[in-house]
Amino acid sequence: MAVDDKAVRTAVRAAIDAGDEEAVHVVAYHDGRKVIDVWDGLADPASGRQAAADTLYNVYSVTKAVAATALHIQAERGHVDYDAPIADYWPEFAANDKGKATVRHALTHRAGVPLMPEGVTPETMCDWAYMTGAIAAMEPLAPPGEKTLYQSMTFGWIVGEIVRRSDPVGRDFRQYVLDEIAAPLGLADLWIGIPDAVEDRIAVMSNRNENDPPPPAATLYARSMPAAVDLVPPVFERPDVRRACIAGVGGIFNARDEARFWAMLAGGGALDGVRLLAADRVASFSNIRDNGDEPDPVMFGIPIPISVGGYWLGGHRVSSPRAIWHPGAGGSLGWADPDQKLAVAVCHNRMFNARDPKDDPILPISKAVVAALGLEWKS
Repeated sequence: MAVDDKAVRTAVRAAIDAGDEEAVHVVAYHDGRKVIDVWDGLADPASGRQAAADTLYNVYSVTKAVAATALHIQAERGHVDYDAPIADYWPEFAANDKGKATVRHALTHRAGVPLMPEGVTPETMCDWAYMTGAIAAMEPLAPPGEKTLYQSMTFGWIVGEIVRRSDPVGRDFRQYVLDEIAAPLGLADLWIGIPDAVEDRIAVMSNRNENDPPPPAATLYARSMPAAVDLVPPVFERPDVRRACIAGVGGIFNARDEARFWAMLAGGGALDGVRLLAADRVASFSNIRDNGDEPDPVMFGIPIPISVGGYWLGGHRVSSPRAIWHPGAGGSLGWADPDQKLAVAVCHNRMFNARDPKDDPILPISKAVVAALGLEWKS
């Protein structure tokens, strides 16, 4: 049965007309079927290039959900034990009293290594061997497992290196995702390091918050995302950064393919007859990790609701308290609601940091999607 997407189109256009967005692409799957596919706006306001069905968008930390899923695939195949020390797969990580940090600690932001290496630059950030070596050599801010310390950027290198080291054929992380997630699900545009051929389809970013005062340089927040490699257009539109495998924040996705990724999770690990994860494993992801309401010093004492699977869990931006999801810097998000078999991806190119739900231009779009499908917004 066809879905009336008029309200979704109206919500997208309203956000653009208000100046809150430039281009938006929202895609939803329900019960394994694509039911909403709406895009509008300008992918490049300077040239007048319109957004299109195949436009690509920077999604920043939404990439972490793909990295976590890659690690779960390794666990599914018996190559990784969640409760094993990271050093069992990556011996160098044991340096400076990190030997007790487990794979689960890495997934749930409790490995004690949230800060980027001192002196990091865009060039060194693009060097996987440099970054993993520098992170392995770091001293933890707290004993592994003791407290939540959100791994704003380091998550991708820690989780990605566990995947790389545990892969029987030793693929780099970018290739692992292409082979084990993108190819089976038919995802042509789920990139963590783009090829040259797709560059002209990437939406140009703008930053609504670019004139906000930066956080003090000494804060853990600023040290987890140093100014030299901050999650902003001047850094992440660099050609070398676009092509690098930056597994925590470097994803450049098409909304259709991102939504298929979330649809696999909403379907209990399977989509269109392709199973990547067992249903009981995926069901466990809707459980909050221990200390789920613990204040996070990196995030100015705000608790981050991380599930045992490493995804975010519930909250006002998604349809259910049991939905697993991930936001990205600037407002991107995607989620999988296991109870309603709903998956949604929202990609855009006008970054913002909403300080209040009423200031979030994506929230009305998300709610319009759920309403159009006759489903319930439970959050």
